[in-house]
Amino acid sequence: MFRELFQVFAVSNLKSVIQVPYSRSMPLETLSPSRASDFKQCPQLYKFRSIDRLPEPVTIYQARGTTAHLALQDLYDLPPDARTPDALYDLFRKAWTELRGTEEYENLFSSDDEERGWGVQSLELLANYFSIEDPAEVSPLEREMDMLEDLGGITIRGILDRIDELPDGDLVITDYKTGKAPPERYALAAFFALKIYALLIRHKTGRTPVEVRLLYLNGPTLYRLPINNDHLNGMEQQLRALWAAINKAIDTDNFPPRPGRLCDWCSFKNLCPAFEDETQPELAAAL
Repeated sequence: MFRELFQVFAVSNLKSVIQVPYSRSMPLETLSPSRASDFKQCPQLYKFRSIDRLPEPVTIYQARGTTAHLALQDLYDLPPDARTPDALYDLFRKAWTELRGTEEYENLFSSDDEERGWGVQSLELLANYFSIEDPAEVSPLEREMDMLEDLGGITIRGILDRIDELPDGDLVITDYKTGKAPPERYALAAFFALKIYALLIRHKTGRTPVEVRLLYLNGPTLYRLPINNDHLNGMEQQLRALWAAINKAIDTDNFPPRPGRLCDWCSFKNLCPAFEDETQPELAAAL
């Protein structure tokens, strides 16, 4: 009987069954733009990822994003006239050859045909890049730039995809996305992390980027947002408020879920308190 019950528990993987033990965490030492976005979107999501550190399944979409970022980074090691579509495809194949043998990705595909189809779709997506900008005319100042900035009481860390200096000396930040672009009315929220990076660049260099760009290969779509010092001053205030709110949540162990339209894509939906009423009937039926 115990064995049968255990099997039901293991298969159901429900919040009412799998309880994550809580141990009080230390106050924040650093905060990344992605984790700040998590807390802003849903404090419970932040807890799952940053406090409980629950594993998330690797998806083919994440694999595509990681591999595409590596290929685009390496593309700019080539001379401008060598930054061709074929060169980018070769760099993607090279990057995936190195990644696919790692523990994280080795069991991602169930068959060679599935992996081959994923690869073809990935190269088709990369082809869209050349319809958005000509890499021969781009001279990045930095790519995959590690950042760790103490803003006075809060320390922000992250990796910036790319920053360019235009011919007139202006700085522009670009972030690559392999997913589908959100509708334009929702695009502003997608710039949250990029505005944080613009703030870090201002703090590090004393220069304020004039624009941040989200380059979606799936489409393709390019969203552009002009920024100035007032925007970045507001972002710094927002970051400080988030920092204080996260520390308060840690101190009180209070991370309220914030259900929304993204919940159906959340890896932790079956563990989330917001959906307990949905998972309880499943457990009762299984028993």
